[in-house]
Amino acid sequence: MSAPLHVAGAWGVVVIGRNEGERLRRCLASLEGARALVYVDSGSTDGSIELARGFGAEVVELDRAVPFTAALARNAGWRRLAQVAPDVRLVHFFDGDCEVLPGWIAHAAHVLGERPDLAVVCGRRRERFPDATVFNLLCEMEWNGPVGEIKSCGGDALMRLDVLSAVGGYDASLIAGEEPELCVRIRARGWKIWREPRDMVLHDAAITRWGQWWKRSKRGGHAFAEGAHLHGAAPENHYVAETRRALLWGALLPAVILLASLGTPFAVALALVYPLQVVRLALKPSGAALEAGARWTRAFFLVAARFPEAAGVLTFHWHRLRGRASALIEYK
Repeated sequence: MSAPLHVAGAWGVVVIGRNEGERLRRCLASLEGARALVYVDSGSTDGSIELARGFGAEVVELDRAVPFTAALARNAGWRRLAQVAPDVRLVHFFDGDCEVLPGWIAHAAHVLGERPDLAVVCGRRRERFPDATVFNLLCEMEWNGPVGEIKSCGGDALMRLDVLSAVGGYDASLIAGEEPELCVRIRARGWKIWREPRDMVLHDAAITRWGQWWKRSKRGGHAFAEGAHLHGAAPENHYVAETRRALLWGALLPAVILLASLGTPFAVALALVYPLQVVRLALKPSGAALEAGARWTRAFFLVAARFPEAAGVLTFHWHRLRGRASALIEYK
């Protein structure tokens, strides 16, 4: 593992995005003190490339002939960063729809400098407009995860470049779940992932429609299935429980209820298991302090999400059995 790190001037930033517009402007304007800044663009048509260059970023334009993934973009970013700033030892990844909060990167770099056992540090992602839609509120609740040692980070995180390089970077073939999969391989090398009890970024989810939420949840199910396929064996059991849960509630139970109802209409009453599950989850003690209304909202959508998640699981395995790669599932 790396020796304790003196972080002055030792970190660079990689931002990925496509057609983020004003969100990208806020993101780039919030970055201060980076040794180098790399922006990776996935086919923008809104002037994002010129905007990034105006902020002094080194711009990487992904080949449009190759299917875009966030993992592909992040790999291109950190590898270019290592070329243009070979003295950089830490890289902070950000999505272009996030605004970095003051002092966060320096704080995260200090934590890595003091903790040679850590490979990745992240903070809490906060939703910019949590009250705009119920879907934005769900994102805000989803990101209120535990602090301390965790199993995986999200898309915004500070990492040691030597560790990232040693594990081969992100798996560019993944259309979702690339950060948890990377963290599986990092932890397998004996490193730890850490979340600080501090806000890190403001994120603009901009999810205003049910269809967007459905696609985002379907993408999550696809990530569960592919993650379990790659690392589902013991002792990791990566995403195995999540995959089974999606299939049980989103595919198997509906099929059982449908088939049973062909024999007797009274079998439709079996569908009451879903509202009962909502009640159970709403009343279940949680580590997050939520108001009553938020608990019921969260419980309802946790249950409802099983259907698009199951669709994502089945999509992955359908394409896998046919020897085809899944297309990117985009929700905005």
